Amino acid sequence: MTDVTAASALPDLLLESAAGKDSELRTSTANSSLPDSLSSGFTPESPGRRAGPVERRDLGSLLPARMAHWLGEHVDALAAAILEEIQNSVPQFRLDTTTNHGIRRAVGQCVERALAAAKPDENWNLLFRTFGRIEFEEGRSLDFLQTAYGIGGRAAWQHISAGGRALGLTTDVLCRCADAIFAYVEEISALSIEGYAVAQNHSAAALSRHRRRLLELLVADTPATGRIVAEHATSAHWDLPPDVAVVVLEPRTVHPGIGIPDLPGEILAAFDGGQPWLLTANPARDMRDLAGKLGDWRVAVGPTVPLASAASSLARARQTMRLLKRGVIADTAVVWCADHLSTLCLLADEVLLEELCARALAPLAGLTPKRRARLCDTLLTWLQSRGSAPEIAAILKVHPQTVRYRLHQLTDLFGERLDNADDRLDMEIALRAEHLLAAAEPRRPVGLA
Repeated sequence: MTDVTAASALPDLLLESAAGKDSELRTSTANSSLPDSLSSGFTPESPGRRAGPVERRDLGSLLPARMAHWLGEHVDALAAAILEEIQNSVPQFRLDTTTNHGIRRAVGQCVERALAAAKPDENWNLLFRTFGRIEFEEGRSLDFLQTAYGIGGRAAWQHISAGGRALGLTTDVLCRCADAIFAYVEEISALSIEGYAVAQNHSAAALSRHRRRLLELLVADTPATGRIVAEHATSAHWDLPPDVAVVVLEPRTVHPGIGIPDLPGEILAAFDGGQPWLLTANPARDMRDLAGKLGDWRVAVGPTVPLASAASSLARARQTMRLLKRGVIADTAVVWCADHLSTLCLLADEVLLEELCARALAPLAGLTPKRRARLCDTLLTWLQSRGSAPEIAAILKVHPQTVRYRLHQLTDLFGERLDNADDRLDMEIALRAEHLLAAAEPRRPVGLA
């Protein structure tokens, strides 16, 4: 048993590292769903075998004592034969020190199980999950590893069958041994698939966390230092651009089935809050490319600003979305903040605007709503055009005499304020704001008690 123990010994550092990593991955992905094939005992199909749950057939229950003794004596030769065959048949599969130790451990543990008819322990499962994890971390698919497992199984069978025939084992016993060997191959393949999938889920979750944190840093009230932002950008696999724009999204309906669109990697996205938003360095290109995927969403694009001012783009995009939902800004496929700057300025602080309107339009406070509306239309047209009565009448589609009558009323109400440039500016701002808000929703005139 000395050879078996030596062959199955994996360096403590490797096993401890694998155990720590496995625990970390499993904890971080505890709520992540693995493919159904893993949870149901998936096994890769092999020629002549039916895919299905692994059916363990331990060699210890199949081998006569003399064959088990022979296997224990030849464990080193068996491991060497498997390693040589893998290296010759799959040169792309890198047999580094860790992998060599791992395969020798696997062979040794298979022999231990054969001699003692023992069930696999957690270290056995951990070892092959670790192989799957390593393949993912090295940026490879599982193809080479699975091929290596299959070749190793065939090499083991050739070695064991030759020894069995030399010892005079019957064909029936040898066939059952072959079945057990390839059951081992299926078992370790399924474990490696599981380790690969868990690492994959962990990597995706970690990348998502880094990107979310980077977004938070970029739009924080107190901007992070350039060094901290750069470090998080590296972890998020995102190249820092000089300028960015924030895009705010809002579902057009309350239907719970609305889907989150697939986004290219250069766009950062936050979909886990109350109002989803994106950050892009090229809004014109990305909005064009995403137009077909965002049909179920209202889209408000903030101004393009230096990266350090991303928070201001987010604030303007959110303000645009609020006015869009209220109907102040027309709802189109994509609403660009830059097309509505005067509206955004006018309505940036509606409390302050209320006070301005109350003061600027105070002479109209005692009028009936109908009379007030007519005088407001006439006053705004006069302020914008400073035209004659016939010119204003043409714009309002009324008789010039009607305009003259209204202008006399306005003169009586406002007096010399109509001759003051600052007062006229306040009046025009107030009247434009009233016009915008009145077009969006029925409400009392701004500034009226």
